[in-house]
Amino acid sequence: MPIVLLIIIGAAAGFLATRLMDLDADVPTTIAIGIFGALIGGLVLRFLLMLTGLFAGLVGAVLGAMLLIWLWRTYFGR
Repeated sequence: MPIVLLIIIGAAAGFLATRLMDLDADVPTTIAIGIFGALIGGLVLRFLLMLTGLFAGLVGAVLGAMLLIWLWRTYFGR
C-alpha cells in the first residue's frame, strides 16, 4: 500500500476510532493514532483473515486504532 494512501486511510481511521471511543484528541494525535492503528490492524487482519483491498485496510485501521486507544487509556489513562 503506498505511503500516501496509508496516511489518508490512517487519518480517516483515527477520526472514526476517536469518535467511536469518545476520545478528545487534537488533529496530529488523531492522525498518529490512525496511522499506527492502520499498521497494527492491517497486519493483524491480513495475517488472520487473508483479506485484501481498501475496505479490509480501513476496517483493520479502525480496529487497530481502537485497540491503540484502549491500550493508551488502560496503561497511560487520564
